[in-house]
Amino acid sequence: MMAQYLRIKAEYDGHLLFYRMGDFYELFLDDALAAAEALDITLTHRGQMEGRPVPMCGVPVHAAETYLHRLIRKGFKVAVCEQQEEPSAAQRHAKAPLKRAVVRLVTPGTLSEESLLPARAHNFLAAFAGAGAPSALAWLDMSTGDFFVRAGTPAALLDELARVQPSEVLLPPALAGFAARCQSAVPHVTMSEHEPPDAENPPDVAAYGDGFAQGWAQLEKSAQAAGAMLLSYLQSTQLGALPALKPPQAGSGAHHMQLDAAARRNLELTVRQDGARKGSLLSLVDKTLSSAGARLMAARLGAPLCDKKAIEARQAALAQLLEDSAQRADMRAALKTCPDIERALSRLSLGRGGPRDLAAIRDGLAAGFQLAEMLARRAAQGELRAAAAAIPADFPLENRLQKALAADLPLSLQDGNFIAPGFHAALDEQRRLRDEGRRLIAALQAQYAAATGIKALKIKYNAVLNFHVEVPPSQGDKLLRAEWASQFIHRQTLVSAVRFTTEKLNQLASDIGRASDQSLEIEKTLFEELRAETLAAQDMLAQLGAALAVLDVAAALAELAEAQRWVRPAIFTDTRFVVEGGRHPAVEAALAAAGGARFIANDCQLMGRDAASAKPSRACQILLLTGPNMAGKSTFLRQNGLIAILAQMGSYVPATKAHIGLVDRLFCRVGAGDDLSRGRSTFMVEMEETASILRTASARSLVILDEIGRGTSTFDGLSIAWAVAEHLHEKLGSRTLFATHYHELTALAQPLKRLANFAMAVAEEDGQIVFLHEIVAGAASRSYGVHVAELAGLPESVTQRAHGLLQALEAQHDKSARPALLRSLPKTNAAKRPSKAERLQAALAKLEPESLTPLDALQLIHEWRKSL
Repeated sequence: MMAQYLRIKAEYDGHLLFYRMGDFYELFLDDALAAAEALDITLTHRGQMEGRPVPMCGVPVHAAETYLHRLIRKGFKVAVCEQQEEPSAAQRHAKAPLKRAVVRLVTPGTLSEESLLPARAHNFLAAFAGAGAPSALAWLDMSTGDFFVRAGTPAALLDELARVQPSEVLLPPALAGFAARCQSAVPHVTMSEHEPPDAENPPDVAAYGDGFAQGWAQLEKSAQAAGAMLLSYLQSTQLGALPALKPPQAGSGAHHMQLDAAARRNLELTVRQDGARKGSLLSLVDKTLSSAGARLMAARLGAPLCDKKAIEARQAALAQLLEDSAQRADMRAALKTCPDIERALSRLSLGRGGPRDLAAIRDGLAAGFQLAEMLARRAAQGELRAAAAAIPADFPLENRLQKALAADLPLSLQDGNFIAPGFHAALDEQRRLRDEGRRLIAALQAQYAAATGIKALKIKYNAVLNFHVEVPPSQGDKLLRAEWASQFIHRQTLVSAVRFTTEKLNQLASDIGRASDQSLEIEKTLFEELRAETLAAQDMLAQLGAALAVLDVAAALAELAEAQRWVRPAIFTDTRFVVEGGRHPAVEAALAAAGGARFIANDCQLMGRDAASAKPSRACQILLLTGPNMAGKSTFLRQNGLIAILAQMGSYVPATKAHIGLVDRLFCRVGAGDDLSRGRSTFMVEMEETASILRTASARSLVILDEIGRGTSTFDGLSIAWAVAEHLHEKLGSRTLFATHYHELTALAQPLKRLANFAMAVAEEDGQIVFLHEIVAGAASRSYGVHVAELAGLPESVTQRAHGLLQALEAQHDKSARPALLRSLPKTNAAKRPSKAERLQAALAKLEPESLTPLDALQLIHEWRKSL
């Protein structure tokens, strides 16, 4: 047996081998060591090999998916090896191993089981081809059939990889060194080497249907090379089973807003920077009710459109559903019952489907017909019209599945009883025989109990003995006596029971077994017929699934817009960016959850260098924002980036008014971060991200920059920030939000005519500051860094010392003399800042109580209490 195991294992190096032995999948040697640690299961040893005990561990077959899920999440790949025959008497006698073969390879990018897949997210497998100019990226979701390709530069494809977030990436051996860059874009991805197929033996694309073959023929050679790697990998991992794939969709990037990995991370589109999904933009906008709808919502958020007509078609659907709240409520009630048609269809095509997958097709068709009736009540607008057209008015398959499938369906084909009574006469007859036999067994039990006088006599069943008579140990001797021994044949004695059989019971068991086997075989045959009928309609069913997802997304965004008071943005083809009363959706939601504090909305008006002559008032190309930390600068920067993304994905936006000129690329360089594993400091990461912006931004881009140059010395950083601002103004013309603590940059407003100074408003009274979170025209007078340090809880002695040093520095106009001045200051502050208590004491000393009205006195008490 171990020789057989080692032969099979050698063919699938790099995979854990799940080796079927009866009711368990066993793992041996190094596989056992790795699996026992990863799964936290018991490691045992059995026998010897090369003088050492053989490590082994196992998992029950019935619970295998749970363990597979844990292994796949940890980056393992698994080869599932099944028994190909039942043991014969000769094999039992000779102890010969059964025939076994690997039936499937399970990898992170090739999952199909419902329990292994994230229901509301795609599970993409991606492949790179080429590392130079003719590079291409292809990616597919085997569980839904979606297939995409894109040719481009390696840098552009890495940005695409960051958007797609595949669970597994294939690289040819020649590109093995590219793996680190892929993992930088997608940190938790599994990297797999895979040889590209030989050019003389291209993949059989015709096997995936005429539509797929036609789409394939239109792809560039580099895109076909990447796609061929995916098809080759599917063939090797699925061992001949073909998933249902949709025709490949080629993209150049021109149709979508481009966002690099830094922008996606800094804007927290799908996860927060700490990795949590809650609080991300996706978690806030995703009000979808179906798995397919959730996947489409994530896809649209990750790839906003650059096509004005397509955006407005999505907006029109939202407008109709906002106007007709009754229709929207009816649609969402129907969508709530929608199954996952795409994934059910995929499992059926791979031969891994079960009765519940057929039921998903049945219920999806029923929901589609119901939604089509709702849409027919009034003229559908925008995307709703196209979705309604994709839903068939009638389809015989739905009626056939309704009649064929039972009300309660098992998970597995082997469990049987999934075909409804009355659907097939021969099946009904076999079931009658099977059930009649069970009634006869119950009668036989009563007969034996009465004849022997053993009331505790039972007829039971197990997989080893089949049907058998069981009596308590104290009654066993009675049936072994001569008067009963000829009728009751002893089979087994246990501590708790003695077991017998009889010729009559054996005959009944044989009849029942034949009827059960016959009924199950008929059901399996009927299942295959229904499966074939379903797969014959897979193109229509795929269109239906896509249409239902579109309806779900439209209804969800309409629901969100109404609940959050979002508005429809006007879309333009120039470079205006005008937002009135803009809000950050995540911060606003967090404030509401914390007790209902009001979010302070702000306007933003930008106009690119190449804008039309009719400029909105106060518009500029570069908005230079100064002011203290904690005052809301980062929130303002990010909220405008999110508004641009929401507008171009076809959603309404959190504002009172928005006019958005199409953004081709959005860059967001906010926050600090390092990449020590690749030897990149915080400042190096900042500079690399800034360099990428200056290389690729255009006049149609939106650039968001926060604190450029802060990772180095003051003069170095100021010089870099100054030069970057000039380059954006003079060379690129991009719409830019530029936040900085370098107040010297405000002087750029004079030579750079399209740069305007804005600041975060701060109120200051009696040495205390209040952040108003409002954007006002003009430059900030100071950064209030020491005040923020006080709010953060630095010891009072430290902040008082800082105030003294700051006053001395600000009084010294000769900057070159400042270092010497600092060295000459005493260790304790000459200009010690009074504490809060001292300031309050001084205010009380000056107070004339007799001059106060009661209202004035109450107001003073309130202010003093607040200051303390």
